[in-house]
Amino acid sequence: MSLDSREWTVTDEGEAELERLLYAWAARETGVLSAYLESAGTPSEAAAEADVTEASARVAGRVLASLGVLERVEGEYEPTNRALGLMVKRDPRSVGSLPHRLDVIDTLVALPETMETGVPPTFPESWHHNRVGASEAVSEATRRACVTTAIRAAPGAERVLDVCGGAGGRAAEFEARGVDATVVESPTVLEATRPLVESRGVAAVEGPLSEIQRTFDLVVSVDDVLAMDVSETAQTVTAAAERLAERGALVVIDRFDEPAATAAAVRGVAAGTGDGPTASTVADLLAEAGLTEIREESVPGTDRRAVIGERTTGE
Repeated sequence: MSLDSREWTVTDEGEAELERLLYAWAARETGVLSAYLESAGTPSEAAAEADVTEASARVAGRVLASLGVLERVEGEYEPTNRALGLMVKRDPRSVGSLPHRLDVIDTLVALPETMETGVPPTFPESWHHNRVGASEAVSEATRRACVTTAIRAAPGAERVLDVCGGAGGRAAEFEARGVDATVVESPTVLEATRPLVESRGVAAVEGPLSEIQRTFDLVVSVDDVLAMDVSETAQTVTAAAERLAERGALVVIDRFDEPAATAAAVRGVAAGTGDGPTASTVADLLAEAGLTEIREESVPGTDRRAVIGERTTGE
């Protein structure tokens, strides 16, 4: 029986990107990706090593090349520098965004069961490191724009606390602008990232946030709360507000606008972390934490929005 080829036509760039990622995920699951990264130079070699059809290995080579993981050299595929994040996990700067995007597909594939049970799948050992690598892969322009928005919320700030600041890339930008920066992260993340954080001249402390004794003129949370449910967001906002010095500001930045917000909610349910708050919910939580002058503003040149609150009195 023949199929109408029109039913299989990719209609837009978003579909093409999704299908490439799904194929890369399938290549990882079947071992085709490992074959290409470790020894196979041709589709026939990759097919033999992974025990898949040669046609599927050929397409895998094309997909991985289009994602920048492989390149053709004298008729064979070779790993590129971008493949380092799929092979070794030492430096978050070399990981890139692809490994975490493939990890997210793991959770999405298991989504029906997660929706029924409320229990997400077991995360791979490299989950946290890949997440930090994806954070490091954010463009310099976006990073600078987020830092600029935060600094404008607290002119003259001398000390900033970066909540879930990963490997310190954003904190280093604060340091470059003369603001003493501290990253607070989980012990799991800091175990892998502390050398890089400290090499950037940034202080690193282990969470939880509520146990930090110092106060700061500025506390920032970037691309973090949409991975939480409202309850966890409330706890984070309350603890962050308590870390503020008098006249300090709390700046929460994330992709609160659609369609990114809904996509983040899907990922949150799939990972078992919640469906993410809206910007207005975050604004309400800042008010409940005792902050004033609450406002929302776009982060110029990005798809992100900032929710800002100030502490106008001392403890």
